[in-house]
Amino acid sequence: MKPVTLAATLGLLALAVPASAETADQPTVITAERYLDVATGRYVDHPAILVDKDGRITQIADARTIRLSADVRRIDLPGKTLLPGLIDMHVHLDSPADIGGFRGLEFTDSFFAMTAVTNGQAMLNAGFTTVRNVGSKDRNDIGLAQAIAHGYVTGPRIVGAGYALGATGGHCDETGLPPSMERPGKMEGVGDSLDELRYQVRRQRKYGATVIKVCATGGVFSHNTAVGQQQVTEPELRAIADEAHMWGLRVAAHAHGASGINAAIRAGIDTIEHASLIDDEGIKLALARKQPVWLAMDIYNTEYTQSEGKKNGVLEDNLRKDREIAQAQRDNFRKAYKAGVRMVFASDAGVMPHGQVGRQFATMVEYGMTPLDAIRAATLNAAQALGQEGDVGQIATGRYADIVAVDGDPLKDVRLLEQVSAVVKGGQQVR
Repeated sequence: MKPVTLAATLGLLALAVPASAETADQPTVITAERYLDVATGRYVDHPAILVDKDGRITQIADARTIRLSADVRRIDLPGKTLLPGLIDMHVHLDSPADIGGFRGLEFTDSFFAMTAVTNGQAMLNAGFTTVRNVGSKDRNDIGLAQAIAHGYVTGPRIVGAGYALGATGGHCDETGLPPSMERPGKMEGVGDSLDELRYQVRRQRKYGATVIKVCATGGVFSHNTAVGQQQVTEPELRAIADEAHMWGLRVAAHAHGASGINAAIRAGIDTIEHASLIDDEGIKLALARKQPVWLAMDIYNTEYTQSEGKKNGVLEDNLRKDREIAQAQRDNFRKAYKAGVRMVFASDAGVMPHGQVGRQFATMVEYGMTPLDAIRAATLNAAQALGQEGDVGQIATGRYADIVAVDGDPLKDVRLLEQVSAVVKGGQQVR
């Protein structure tokens, strides 16, 4: 950030004069004590961040030298440290964390779409201005994204998968009901051949999915699935990845076990979710692959599931699997990070309360990350993994003015991100 010359100031003055001060389209300036440039890891003092009517940053100037029209809408955050809006790469917005096990059967189908609205608002208030929703029922994530985009409700930017893909009887199938209660035919998203899974990719995209999710292995919170067991073959995973990439979509693979992780990496999957039991071969594959692959490891939520799960109705078999895998996942997080594998922030919100996901930053630091790299995982890295680095992930010209503010220095105390003091999305202060 350089001092503004007279000519530049005149240009900024011209930019800052709105067509009508009474409209929401007027330019905005955001000021604070400093902001974190996540690309360089350095703070920039006294920023004046100019935002156009489309919510994008047009210029970053020095607040001590810039002169602006009195009609410019101001968001002044004195004494605050600004960071890019945070990005969570693994959430389930239509999954209330306090309803587990068979308790979900107490509610009508549309109940869960209603809870997604509140959960999305909770994530936005926690500083997460972009989230990737990797699987929902009834395409609740896509409907919510549309409602937010058209101004009916407030929430983060949503990259939604619609229904997750998987095998019959696998983690992304309905595994908790007897045959007499199942819907006729296969559950949406389920496929058992290359052609069926390619069709499911096309079907999810047709109805609004902007990312594809596949369950490559068993899971913790499904029934009759071993966590590490591979459930989708490597050729099937490759067919899903190839089909999605042809349509311009990226693919996330739920994969706890080493064989499923390694198959997903070889198949060209873009992000590996959970990656709990990744082995040395998986780490080598991730490092060697020319096309970037990212690990999305949810290493905090066990604190919540083990303390509150039984009360919420989670079955003991699921809590057992959760206990058995938790420490291995954390140890492998440390190992993969130390080896240099690319990492993104992923909380699995829905398993834990959506408003508490900022607590994972401290756990990431506890298991080896620097505070800066933990922040990058939720900003710069996540934007790259989404393929949206030109839109989000940095406070920089051309990006959306998605910004969070904290008191103090998050590079010294990453726990500051557990309670942000202000949130701006697209140049509009939402909290």
